[in-house]
Order: sequence, then C-alpha cells, then structure tokens
Amino acid sequence: MSDALTHSVRVEVLSRHVPEHSRPGMGEWVFQYTVRITNQGSETVQLLSRHWIITDALDHTEEVRGPGVVGQQPVLAPGESFQYSSWCPLKTPTGMMHGTYRMVRASGEQFDIEIAPFALRARYTVH
Repeated sequence: MSDALTHSVRVEVLSRHVPEHSRPGMGEWVFQYTVRITNQGSETVQLLSRHWIITDALDHTEEVRGPGVVGQQPVLAPGESFQYSSWCPLKTPTGMMHGTYRMVRASGEQFDIEIAPFALRARYTVH
C-alpha cells in the first residue's frame, strides 16, 4: 500500500495481482489497483488529470497521461473521499507505479498531488 499527503489531499493505493486475467505464458501479468483520494483541507478541490509512471522488472518505463480517472473528474469538498479501481498490464511479474494527479481549487489555482510508489507483484514470484 502507498500513502501520500500533498497540499492537504491524501492519496492511498492498494494493489493486487489478478491471476484470472493474466497470461504468464504470453508474458502478461495484470494488476488491479484501488485508489482513495481524500480532501483533508478546508477548500473544495477537483481532480483534473492523471500522470502515471509504470516501471516493470526490466526497467521498461511507460508514462500514462490523461484527463480525470475512470472517466470522471471528481469534486471533493472538505472531508470527502473518492475511490476507484483500475488495472495495469505488465510484461513482467513485478513492477512499480507512481505518479501525480493535477488538481484545481475553487479559486482556479492548479497544483499536483503525489501518488507514492507502490509495488505490483504477482504471487509466488522469486526475487
């Protein structure tokens, strides 16, 4: 699990291997990650976009950028949380993800919040 607090917005991520959707014989391991974003500040904020950096065990890095998360740009009043799940395929049974979310305050001020690194690890992997 990863946990980061930036500009009074907390991002917690829990990941798991999804063997039923993975095809190790074809070099594909699928991971699900669940993110909870909590506004711990005193101002309403909105998530505008995401930037993920995904690295596999062979140090191959892929960057993913796009608007919102799972088709949404959630607005979080003080004390509110938003949770979603998504997935990531890798060509190796282990890897890492981290990144940032671009947020905006009601005042129009934009800022980035950290998504702390978290492991993607298939079970029974020898290190």
